[in-house]
Amino acid sequence: MSWRVFVGTSICPFVLLHLAQLILAVAAVAFDWAPTEEEIKKYRRSWNPFSHGPLLIQAVDIQPKGQLSIRPFIFSQIGEKSYRNRLTLATERKDGPVHLYSVQHPFLNATYGLTDYIELGVATSVATFWVRDSASFNKGKGGPVTTNTGLGDTSLVIKYRPIVQDPDSWRPSITVFTQFVLPTGVWFTATEKPPGGFAPLGRFPATQFGALGLTEGVMYRKNIKPIRISAGAFYTYAFPGSSEGVTTYTPDVINTRLIFEHILDDKRGIGYNIELVGLHGTTWRADGHATNRGQRSGFTIIGVEPAIQWRFGESNFVGAAGVLFTVAGQNALDSIYPNFSIFWYWSKTGKVIMR
Repeated sequence: MSWRVFVGTSICPFVLLHLAQLILAVAAVAFDWAPTEEEIKKYRRSWNPFSHGPLLIQAVDIQPKGQLSIRPFIFSQIGEKSYRNRLTLATERKDGPVHLYSVQHPFLNATYGLTDYIELGVATSVATFWVRDSASFNKGKGGPVTTNTGLGDTSLVIKYRPIVQDPDSWRPSITVFTQFVLPTGVWFTATEKPPGGFAPLGRFPATQFGALGLTEGVMYRKNIKPIRISAGAFYTYAFPGSSEGVTTYTPDVINTRLIFEHILDDKRGIGYNIELVGLHGTTWRADGHATNRGQRSGFTIIGVEPAIQWRFGESNFVGAAGVLFTVAGQNALDSIYPNFSIFWYWSKTGKVIMR
């Protein structure tokens, strides 16, 4: 039995029902707790040049009502070393069991401002990986290559911003993040899980590949000319799966993000970013079940990405590029992640506003 068996049974109706309930709940709460129109206008009159923003976190502030963005994001991974069963710096990494080369081509994300404080999003990808046996490769024999290409997971996202930042005080924007991950690659193209169990860390936030999951998180942003600071923390629960008649339980996952942007040219949207990424696999599950799949003793990946961002002339296109480096880890591959992203914005008013 595989995840595809659940499509026609209780999992999909449960997910859709729960998603509908969350949308209604968020909308109901929003009527009671949302930024005032004056607070939003004050924020939008403040310093916030039109540019790409961070690569490795969903934009914290919400799209204006009626504004749409579409984002193709190419994210790759090269992993030839690994970390053992204790948290160490990259200087102590060892030869890994595999040489892994992976790419999402692309990760495609779209978001729409439903209101000035609720944003809806959807994302999916096509993914490919190539794996060589390290021992054979290091002996110059090359070794057999395992490769797989297929549709990746699909994310459905709701963002709700109850607090918008005040340019005249230290009050930041606070956004609540809810994400459903549907294992569409497993369902429709039988995409295999890459070594380590994760697509490249470009997913926002990263989740166990091929698992039905629910992520809850909170995000923060504050603009202090010429700096923008963003942060987020996310917890992902993976629903039980099934393999060969056995119910499977993978560890829950915690993601953290901290990003500093320094905008050098407001008009051309030119700046550079320093983005810090944390990915941690727990040794427990929120439902109390013991884990029997995945890295049962837990894992940790800590990475740093320098990046640049820019605007394409006076257009509604903005871009960014960077390379994420693993700087410390435990029970995980040591990798580098070259990546490139473009946003295209559209507004029914004809005027695009930076989030």
